[in-house]
Amino acid sequence: MQEQVQEVLNKLRPFLLRDGGDVELIDVDENGIVLLRLMGACGNCPSSTITLKAGIERALMAEVPGVKEIEQVF
Repeated sequence: MQEQVQEVLNKLRPFLLRDGGDVELIDVDENGIVLLRLMGACGNCPSSTITLKAGIERALMAEVPGVKEIEQVF
């Protein structure tokens, strides 16, 4: 599942890079929880929660079976 998550993140990465940010995959646990770290401009952006939940989480849940939730690691 980790490879599938990384593939989806690679598709989303250009959008984050365009805004001066990036995303790092920390881990995918056995319960389908994906741990991510937003970096650069995305790391301290007031809209980072929206980016995570409405953007990244939605894409991962749609494309990777077994993903249940995303949690941000600081």
